[in-house]
Amino acid sequence: MKIDLRGRIAIITGASRSIGIGATIARTLAAAGADIFITHYTPYDRLMPWGGRSEEAEQLLADLNATGVRAVGMQVDLAQPDTPAMIFNAVAERLGAPAILVNNATHSENGDIEVLDAAQMDRHYAVNVRGATMLCREFVMRWGSASGGRIINLTSGQGVTPMPGELAYITTKGAIEAFTVSLAAGVARRGSPSMPSTLA
Repeated sequence: MKIDLRGRIAIITGASRSIGIGATIARTLAAAGADIFITHYTPYDRLMPWGGRSEEAEQLLADLNATGVRAVGMQVDLAQPDTPAMIFNAVAERLGAPAILVNNATHSENGDIEVLDAAQMDRHYAVNVRGATMLCREFVMRWGSASGGRIINLTSGQGVTPMPGELAYITTKGAIEAFTVSLAAGVARRGSPSMPSTLA
């Protein structure tokens, strides 16, 4: 079955690498006809084993635009409290009202109980819980249609199998999984947008 997303606008956070999950999601939604807004954050990527190059996000946007959809993006730090509203304001100004939100961006540091501390927990919480949660809130509060909206929150394998050595990461991803279950029930009663889901 071919999905037709023409006329829809999708936000995908954390689409900074040409071979990353965010980039793949963006390409898939664009292939279905959706206009795309991506976010990326090079300073975080530079700390990761794969490194960070801002030209990868720029190339992804060029590739998406070449398919015939509109594709724009911005570099943002989801650890900052005002970032979710900033993203939605930018999307409204440059593309229109989004119908799809994919919370893909994440903060991840390895560390078992011996290295876990409040600072590490706070770094994970700011992006993985507060950032993603407030993006969901912006989406729901700005939603103006009767149906058809989608929120997809990506988590990990913490609900299926142990992930030792990633305690701060799995704690915050587990929180988003729990949040999504109750958010879905809440917005379903309101009738819009359609029920959020998690992907592990």
